[in-house]
Amino acid sequence: MKKGLILLLLSLTLILAACTDQQPASQEEAPEEAVAEESTEAAEETEEASTEQTSQAGDAEIPAAVDKPLKIAAIMEFSTGTFASQYVSGLEAQVEKFGGEVQIYNANNDLSQMANHLQTAINQGVDGILIDHGRAEALNQGVEEALEKGIPVVTFDNDITVDGVTAISQDDYSLAWGTLKQMAQDIDGEGNIVYVWAGGFTPLERRNVIYEAFLEHYPNVSEVARFGSVSNNTALDSQNQMEAVLKKYPEEGSIDAVFAPYDEFAKGVTRAIQQAGRDEIKVYGIDLSDEDLQIMQEENSPWVTTAATDPAEVAGVQVRFLYQKIAGEETPSIYALDPSVVNVSDLPDEPVTMADVGQHIEGWGSPNAARSPWMDALEAKNGQ
Repeated sequence: MKKGLILLLLSLTLILAACTDQQPASQEEAPEEAVAEESTEAAEETEEASTEQTSQAGDAEIPAAVDKPLKIAAIMEFSTGTFASQYVSGLEAQVEKFGGEVQIYNANNDLSQMANHLQTAINQGVDGILIDHGRAEALNQGVEEALEKGIPVVTFDNDITVDGVTAISQDDYSLAWGTLKQMAQDIDGEGNIVYVWAGGFTPLERRNVIYEAFLEHYPNVSEVARFGSVSNNTALDSQNQMEAVLKKYPEEGSIDAVFAPYDEFAKGVTRAIQQAGRDEIKVYGIDLSDEDLQIMQEENSPWVTTAATDPAEVAGVQVRFLYQKIAGEETPSIYALDPSVVNVSDLPDEPVTMADVGQHIEGWGSPNAARSPWMDALEAKNGQ
């Protein structure tokens, strides 16, 4: 078991080195350690930038470029699910604290519509653009036009690597590895598992890289079923698909675990398992929200582990980087938020909300990321 884990970590190092084409040209050097290095390097770059900003800010005078109500556009590929709703709340809250206004554009899983929304925002002459998910082939042209017109852009969870854009992510490799490592320990490195996955989404594709390496180095773990789709009702679709799998494998012990690297997947398969009375099957997810916590804390819930960042804080970091760009400050080309692994066994018996997670999970949240000294003054000026 230990030998297999060492081999897996070495392979993850090589895999992540091969993934450097997702990073800007300035980030060409491969990570030296598996999974965690991406977020560490990005965090160090941001810390250096923050130190420089602190020395330059001095008296924390608010830059003139942000000392007024700004109009921000948020272009989203989709807004379904509780993670997305808490992400939107985080965007709105941080922009409001800065005295600005944010317009949310939801493309409903239509990349061409997303590109149209981006063009609309550019034509309206907004002060800054936030992009959530999407694909480079659909959005690069619009992003480049925005930059040419002096509109800064900050992206989240996509493959856009245009010079001048700050791209933030949840460090999808670490998210996947954190959950899969716990699953491997719980099933003792062997058993039958179900994988819920859909291509065409950058974060899911990155998580899949780690999953495929995991399977290769745990030969006694067998994938007996794979399904998944992202729609306007992903949780219900996942529930129906899992119900079909359970009918195919009705015997207790025929399935040991489910890896569901998106919380809408995890919610659906959890409901299917509960309704079938197959609570011996454990669910390992990615992402976290108040609704997810409620499901995980139900008595005998199959959903036992998830790896996540705080979606509201992800949004806050994205907004703060955008305001730094508008203020003329240097920002990193990439920034990855450090995820946490949340096990139900680490939570108290009483119900927990997202606001409480930090009391029980070490390292949860990063409220000081991408925060310049003048931001406190700007928030105070706007009564926040």
